[in-house]
Amino acid sequence: MIALYPNFVSRTSMKKLSKVQLKQQALVLSVAEALEEQARAEIPGMLQCWFDVEYHLFPGSLLLCFQFENDQALKDAEPHILKWQKRLSAAMLKKGVILKDMRKHLTFTLKGPED
Repeated sequence: MIALYPNFVSRTSMKKLSKVQLKQQALVLSVAEALEEQARAEIPGMLQCWFDVEYHLFPGSLLLCFQFENDQALKDAEPHILKWQKRLSAAMLKKGVILKDMRKHLTFTLKGPED
């Protein structure tokens, strides 16, 4: 289950998205859904994938988060974060988007999109 706020730039501004921004959102959503499906199959305790992005700063502002059910699951998954950052970078590259520093764009957390 990908958490996002459709047709809006962010939770705070609630500004309508342009056609280009809607395309960016669709691209990010497709990548996030694919990674979430893989992660749920491979990482025990992974609950959901959610993302935050400021479309006017895309792709530099993209942050994809894998949410875990508890601290132990998070600790067990931490050694594998680089693998998932590489997967995100590769998936975005296939869509024509270059992430300059893959380590900035994916994190593991206990927090949900509303926290």
